[in-house]
Amino acid sequence: MKKCRGRTGRKRRRKHSKSFMDGVNCSHKLEYIKLKKWLKERGFEDSNLRPAEFWETGRGLMATKALQAGDVVISLPEKCLLTTGAVLSSCLGGYIVKWKPPVSPLLALCTFLIAEKHAGEKSPWKPYLDVLPKTYTCPACLDHDVINLLPKPLKKKAQEQKMMIQELFRSSRAFFSSLQPLFAENTGSIFNYSALEWAWCTINTRTIYMKHPHRECFSLEPDVYALAPYLDLLNHSPNVQVKAAFNERTRSYEIQTNSQCKKYQEVFICYGPHDNQRLLLEYGFVAMDNPHSSVYVSADTLLKYFSPLDKQRKAKVAILKDHDFLENLTFGWDGPSWRLLTALKVLSLRTDEFACWKRTLLGAVTSARNEQQALDTAAKICQFLIEETQHVLLQISQLKRDKENLKTHLALVEMLRSEDLKILQKSAEILCNLKLAT
Repeated sequence: MKKCRGRTGRKRRRKHSKSFMDGVNCSHKLEYIKLKKWLKERGFEDSNLRPAEFWETGRGLMATKALQAGDVVISLPEKCLLTTGAVLSSCLGGYIVKWKPPVSPLLALCTFLIAEKHAGEKSPWKPYLDVLPKTYTCPACLDHDVINLLPKPLKKKAQEQKMMIQELFRSSRAFFSSLQPLFAENTGSIFNYSALEWAWCTINTRTIYMKHPHRECFSLEPDVYALAPYLDLLNHSPNVQVKAAFNERTRSYEIQTNSQCKKYQEVFICYGPHDNQRLLLEYGFVAMDNPHSSVYVSADTLLKYFSPLDKQRKAKVAILKDHDFLENLTFGWDGPSWRLLTALKVLSLRTDEFACWKRTLLGAVTSARNEQQALDTAAKICQFLIEETQHVLLQISQLKRDKENLKTHLALVEMLRSEDLKILQKSAEILCNLKLAT
């Protein structure tokens, strides 16, 4: 389940009336009236939810009655979903079928969104397009200066995301040109880079997972996307559980809640047990006090604390690499992960202990000295990351003063880094207690 929202994460003082405990009803706004009318024409009936603005999460959906575990929160008929089927039955269909090599389902949907947005009033999807975000905060859309402030592993993924969209644009230009007969204007001005970036982010952040049978006119990439108008206003919380799937009997996409929700409260769904780096990368937001969040330790950082003079260093690194112990090494709310400590124990093995590396990888205690050294090194790495994070937070506060245009994006990275700092400080505390105990 995917979807995007911007969150400031600030706790604002609540000045609400009693009738709306957490948010302000927005169902009277023209864009939502038009969207609900449009959905109703396609068979959608809804009495459980209404659009609202919330103090902490921005735009979302509010419960109009108390919801119990097991209740269906929303049931969106197939006719309301935007899939590659809808793209093929539009005027683009014939061009997609003829084009060789076949386009991907993702590109087909991107092309459709750009074309429909360009069509404006003439687009049958206009009521939906009008409520989509105009801009996104995925790393691909961030300024180069802002990307540089991200933690190393996320910075690398952000650059890859940017390059992937650039490559998609470069490789699709000939296909876009083939659509010229459909437009009075030059396709180069309609299907430009910023239009593709917007469409790609719309799909990446907002689609629900829905498997479609493979069609010959598409490339072999899986066709698993569906845009779900109205449903995609539901915000993410790591603390709720839902069941979401297409119901073959009712031909509707349904979301069933496993938790309770009071009347007038925001209704949340869970996009998955994602940490904040993944949430920012995929959806463009950060969740405060996210129980799934962790801070990653890169292999470079890890190896800085071990002497290059160690004759077995090369062999130890090879062992960790072969057994996939150089990736996903983290600090979490409960301290250093088992994987991180295990990697540190292997790197801390003395010459006379090296033969025990297999047992160490499986979690056996080699020696008290080895255990202690692993904890000491974990504490040093944690302290280094705390100082690095504090330094970046200082840079961000300076940039926020100097670069007004980047304020929104900087606030997002600031929130990510502040959450990281909380996790690292908690880990440092845990390590201190562990060292005292041993």
